[in-house]
This record gives sequence, structure tokens and C-alpha cells, in this order.
Amino acid sequence: MAEDPEQLRRVLERAWWIAGPTASGKSQLGMLLAQALDAEIISVDSMQVYRGLDIGTAKPSHADQQQVRHHLIDVADLHEPFDAAAFRRLALEAALEIDRRGKPILFCGGTGFYFQALLQGVGEGPSGDPMLRAHLRQWDDEQLKEKLRDLDPEAYQRIDLQNPRKVIRALEVVVLTGRPFADSQADWSQPLPLGRGRCWIIDRPVEQLNERIVQRVDEMLRDGWIEETRQLMERGLESAPTASKAIGYPQVVEYLSGRMGFDAMKRWIAIRTRQLAKRQRTWFRHQLSGSVLPQNPSLKALVDHMLAQGNPS
Repeated sequence: MAEDPEQLRRVLERAWWIAGPTASGKSQLGMLLAQALDAEIISVDSMQVYRGLDIGTAKPSHADQQQVRHHLIDVADLHEPFDAAAFRRLALEAALEIDRRGKPILFCGGTGFYFQALLQGVGEGPSGDPMLRAHLRQWDDEQLKEKLRDLDPEAYQRIDLQNPRKVIRALEVVVLTGRPFADSQADWSQPLPLGRGRCWIIDRPVEQLNERIVQRVDEMLRDGWIEETRQLMERGLESAPTASKAIGYPQVVEYLSGRMGFDAMKRWIAIRTRQLAKRQRTWFRHQLSGSVLPQNPSLKALVDHMLAQGNPS
């Protein structure tokens, strides 16, 4: 798709945006706002793109998708490479198509990297090299980090070292180009330019968010997360380079493989989810210039507040 920067700017400026950490309630709020606006939702979630990762990613239910049309859901197979560049291309295509039909657009999700890619580009890094990636995936996490520290100390300091996929991508770019990883990246030094009453960030007190995380893990397990993971393992989940890293699934795999007890599985899922939520809260606080929603009002009151601010009389 050949981009028209001016057209994209106009479309994105008219869009609505909801961001927040996992388990914050952004999807429920997004549904209510979309219904009030008669909008369509573009999901900004790096794992809801994968078919089959349903319960563990809190993917919108079939009923929700019948009520409000969703985009960027179930667009990739388990083993299919999917990155920020692919997200940006598909998200922009969806946004332009929705806009042509005269419908409002609501971007809703928690993957900050995708928000950045959408609004500030993805740079000009080389295409992935399957053989090099396969070689790097044979190394454990500590070996990957040490190699990155040796080859590109600046990238070692800047990227999320807890995400092996990002470490591998940085190493891949450095090896293929012989230049620092930062040279191939878009300029993401400034906060994202959104703050006109249509960009909203959900935040909650840490204690409340942690309680919601524990409750959601229990609900997902009751809803069949273990059986879903068992079926995904039969389809090769463990060898899927990105989908296998979705929060919680590695722990369920460990449980099903007999390497972890049920209680330990629940505890570690909650720990990993809290760690993700902490990173998300930090990222949104420093990188997204939206308005933070009040914490106590009902969802209906929040929607009314958002509509009043986003559609000033």
C-alpha cells in the first residue's frame, strides 16, 4: 500500500484511542465506547492476531465481534511471522477502509510497540533472515543478551531484554547490517502525538490491578484455557516462534507437560502478567500523551466523560 501521509494524518486525527495495561478493563470500555459511537475497533494487541490464542489473550468473544466489528483479530497462523511492520500495514489498511465507509475508528489495546509503529513508522531495518533467526533461537536467553551487549551496548540498554523476540531481532539487524540497531529504527524519542480529547489511558492503582489479574487468571482457567492450550500444542504451539511466548501459555504448557504443578502454574501466570502490566503502565506514562481516565466512575460514566471531551460543543 502506497501511503498518503496527509490522508493518513487526517484519518488518524479523527480516530479514537484507548490504551492501558492488561486486565485494566480497556476492552470492555472499548466495546461500550464503540457502541456509543457506532465505531469499529482496530485491536492493538500483538497476540490477539494469532488464530487459536483466544482465552489466554482475552480475545473479544464471538458475541462481542457480532455486536461491534473488530479488525486485526485472527489474522495470522500460529507459526506465521507477524511483527510491527505487518501490524502497521494491516491497521492502516483497515483504518482507511473504515473511514471510506464513513464509520468512526477506535484503536484499542495494550501493545505500546504497535502504537509506536502505527504513528511513528517502523524504520528501515532489513527483512528477517530465517536461517539466522533459527540459529539464534538455539541460544538461551542469557547467551542472547550477552551477545547483544557485546555487539551493540546501546541496544542492550534500550530494548526490553525480557522479550527474547526483540533481542533476537536486534541481533539480527546488527549482524545483517553491521551497524547499531538504532540506525534502522524510526525516531521514537518523542511521546506519541495524541492528546486532543480522543486518546485515553486506563490506569488503576497497582493493588487493584493485581487483584484483577488474579481474578482474570482464575476466570480464564475456568473458561477452558488448559484445554485450549492442549489443542494448540497438538498444532505445534511450542515451536511457534512468537505465539508460544504469549503471556501465560508457557506456564500452561509446563503444567500439561508435567513439569509444573497447578498452583505453581497459576502463581507464575499471575507473576508474568503483573510484570507485563508494570512495563505497560510505565510505557504509557512516558510515551503516550493521552488523558488518564478517572479511576472510580462506572464504565457508563467514563464513556459519557470521553464523549464530552472528544466531541466538545
